[in-house]
Amino acid sequence: MTDEPHCDPTRKHDFVFYIEARDSNPNGDPDSGGMPRTDPISGQGLITDVAIKRKIRTTVALLTEHDTTGRYNIYVQAGTALNTQHERAHAELGDRATTDSARDWMCNTFFDVRMFGAVMTTGKKDKQAGRVQGPLQLSFSRSVDPITPLEIGITRVTPTKQEDIDKKETEMGSKHIVPYALYRGEGHFSAPLAARTGVTADDLAMFWRAFTLMFDHDRAAARGDLNLRGLYVFTHDDAYGRAPARRLLDLVNVKPLGDATARSFTDYSGITFDQAALPNGVTAKALVE
Repeated sequence: MTDEPHCDPTRKHDFVFYIEARDSNPNGDPDSGGMPRTDPISGQGLITDVAIKRKIRTTVALLTEHDTTGRYNIYVQAGTALNTQHERAHAELGDRATTDSARDWMCNTFFDVRMFGAVMTTGKKDKQAGRVQGPLQLSFSRSVDPITPLEIGITRVTPTKQEDIDKKETEMGSKHIVPYALYRGEGHFSAPLAARTGVTADDLAMFWRAFTLMFDHDRAAARGDLNLRGLYVFTHDDAYGRAPARRLLDLVNVKPLGDATARSFTDYSGITFDQAALPNGVTAKALVE
């Protein structure tokens, strides 16, 4: 796979993806009690880029848990302070450590720094690792149509506190779901920035694999049925691009229903991909369709 055009880090790539949520909460908003994120004007659902990157990081860590190259560590992970990661770079480099050398060490060691970038200017002044502008960036994903967030009441038979055992038989709670929604997101890969961070063909192949599998290993009570319904990659024949990204991304579409009645992917007419309109110097591949 690493010799395929969409895995070439010396070329510019743009991509479109579609995610469906079925009786799930794809991205709860903590400012709204965990309700699915929505645009209050249009009623469309939103999934942040941060939520998708979290799933990619988790999947990469899972896929590389036995890796011995030392290049697939994850910088942003639960239970680890970021400043500790910066200090680790300086400890490994010893007397050779500078902010620039620490930055290079972080890029070589952490997959997500190499791909997504990071601001590593926190912590002790002599233990920082600079800033990295990542070559791989994702947009917010937005639902094709308005969504209908629901709050579902639930009960459980086990009280939280021991002293409540004799006082009540059940406790009440709630879950937030979207009955159905189809979300569209977009992403971009910059070859010049990838050259600065040291991204390889193997890194891009890992990214695409993690992207296609990320929902299969992130099942939870609130995310029981999230699925990748489409992933379309546009590859330019040089590092800077042969056409504006928007011109390419608009070649992939789903016709909206105009309301929130969809309850299945088959309610839509399908994803259309106008490959005949591709400009010279750009090829396309559907990794998931």
